[in-house]
Amino acid sequence: MGNGLFKIISISLNMKQKVMISFWVMALSLTTQNCQQQIKNKTVNPDPLIQMILIPGGTFTMGGRSNQAYPDEFPQHKVSIDPFYMDLHEVSNAEFDQFITATGYVTVAEKDIDWDKIKVQLPEGTPKPADVILKAGSLVFKETSGPVDLMDYSQWWHWTIGAHWRQPEGPGSTIHERMDHPVVHVAYEDAHAYARWAGKRLPTEAEWEWAASGGTMDKYPWGNDPIEIAAEKANFWQGIFPYKNLLQDGYFGTSPVGSFPSNGYGLYDMAGNVWEWCQDRYDVTSYALDKSKGIINNPNGSKQYNDPREPYAPKHIIRGGSFLCNESYCSGYRVSRRMSTSKDSGSNHTGFRCARDY
Repeated sequence: MGNGLFKIISISLNMKQKVMISFWVMALSLTTQNCQQQIKNKTVNPDPLIQMILIPGGTFTMGGRSNQAYPDEFPQHKVSIDPFYMDLHEVSNAEFDQFITATGYVTVAEKDIDWDKIKVQLPEGTPKPADVILKAGSLVFKETSGPVDLMDYSQWWHWTIGAHWRQPEGPGSTIHERMDHPVVHVAYEDAHAYARWAGKRLPTEAEWEWAASGGTMDKYPWGNDPIEIAAEKANFWQGIFPYKNLLQDGYFGTSPVGSFPSNGYGLYDMAGNVWEWCQDRYDVTSYALDKSKGIINNPNGSKQYNDPREPYAPKHIIRGGSFLCNESYCSGYRVSRRMSTSKDSGSNHTGFRCARDY
């Protein structure tokens, strides 16, 4: 799915009636409290270049590369990128656990929702949901039993009390056997806090696209092999989303980082596995503004949040697709594919990797 914003929460009252609450933000791992959370121990990772690769600088054409491209992947525009370091793979549960142990940090999904703060992102007059809905939790994917309306995200995304990075499917689940899988249920501020602790930062959207391309103008990070024969190239949904996963890649959910071949720059999981946070604000006009400036050097995104579809929610770019991406749905594994989600949302297919200046 990728867009962590959902239109509707269905709260069952009885067998015959449902109250439909129109949220512009359903990612109820949402809470904006303690946005600048103080970290107890600010000791920086002593060697931030471990597991990083130097990405060479260069100039490329950023934007849609195929007839599958969405309107916000245009206009194509020239971008120049200086050399920078990029994490070899997505931040794993083991790496994130080191951060939590060192700092005592508490993620967004582990905190109850502050209604007074979240309601400012919603249309005026939106009713407050029951207190039980505002308990700490996050969104968890559940396969449907058959075909559903692909515009109705609530068919497969379920608000799950107690879901967070240590319990990715909710209470009773664990990461004990998944320490080498990417951490999930991380909001933008969680990813930013980790990067700051590690002496790194989140990549810009332009850096991410340049790194994913591996120095080519190919459609996918793995090249141009069509998706029908690419099950061994990345972790994505083979079959019919969201009810029939053929598991040709061997995984229903996340896979251990580095399980599939690297791209031209030696980076793993630039397609599939989990969506990855970028530092840029989402602004539907940003590409047009960049194009008007000619070749732009190291763009770092818009200074404003601007998405007419969800005007109340501050959204950041996410890139790369996830284990849920499918040709019939989002094709999020394409190099140029842009998605966005509310900065304070998380789910069990959203993670991140870090960058660092050269």
